[in-house]
Amino acid sequence: MALSERDKVSGHMTTGHEWNGIKELNTPVPRVVYIFLISATIFSVTWTILMPSWPGINDYFRGLLGADQQAEVRQSVAEGVAERSSWTDAIVDEDFTTIRADPSLMQTVRETGKMLFAENCAACHGAEGLGNPGFPNIIQAPTMWGDDPATIMETIRVGINSAHDETRYGQMLAFGRDQMLPLSDVDRVVTYVQTLSDPAIATADNAEDIGEGATIFADNCAACHGETGTGMQETGAPNLTDQYWIYGGDRSSIRHTVYYGRQGLMPTWEGRLTPAYIKLLALYVADLRTAAK
Repeated sequence: MALSERDKVSGHMTTGHEWNGIKELNTPVPRVVYIFLISATIFSVTWTILMPSWPGINDYFRGLLGADQQAEVRQSVAEGVAERSSWTDAIVDEDFTTIRADPSLMQTVRETGKMLFAENCAACHGAEGLGNPGFPNIIQAPTMWGDDPATIMETIRVGINSAHDETRYGQMLAFGRDQMLPLSDVDRVVTYVQTLSDPAIATADNAEDIGEGATIFADNCAACHGETGTGMQETGAPNLTDQYWIYGGDRSSIRHTVYYGRQGLMPTWEGRLTPAYIKLLALYVADLRTAAK
């Protein structure tokens, strides 16, 4: 190992290490690094003393400033609730007719309802409420239990086939799987149901099947869907004569429904959303339905 010496180019001393003629300089650490390390240390110690930091056995060191983020969050939430109370109280206290006649309240319904719908309903019913496969179009299609705001609010509150004690129930029986109808009758009633929404399907070739399907429908389906297939709000059975289908209106989808049955699910929102927000959502959906007419 060579002795250290001063490098002629840089002016720094060498360490005495040399590899293939290359000498290692003993370059000092830049002063700015020391300044940064000292500043960071001072900041860390100061922060630890002033702010909540070290845990203890039963508690933690709360810092000389006494900062409490939980208290700040609770205060922020309380301030938000107080700020919204100017309209949430009106939503809860006023009847639907009064609210819908108040432009300022309805502006709040449209703005806040859009956010609530996106966060809680759009995943199933779509961002615009026009439905997805297996989930109904709640803006344009006839509603199964009624489309006045009070009825919509009740559906949101208790759900459909949900865990709520007062839930609405709706179920399509499995006429084929449970051997309530033979396969030939399933096919005939499917043909008849197709003609309810698309009369052009009826021809001379399938007139006999349609006639027999109508009889099967009257004996097995009319009790829920009505004699003409237009649905019954009392039973929550959908209208079969329009173009709105939850599971599909093609022959294959209808046959699957008749054979295997259907049982949709809408969760109860009571306990998840406040009464004010449930009522506001009902007003929002009713408002969208009115605008779509």
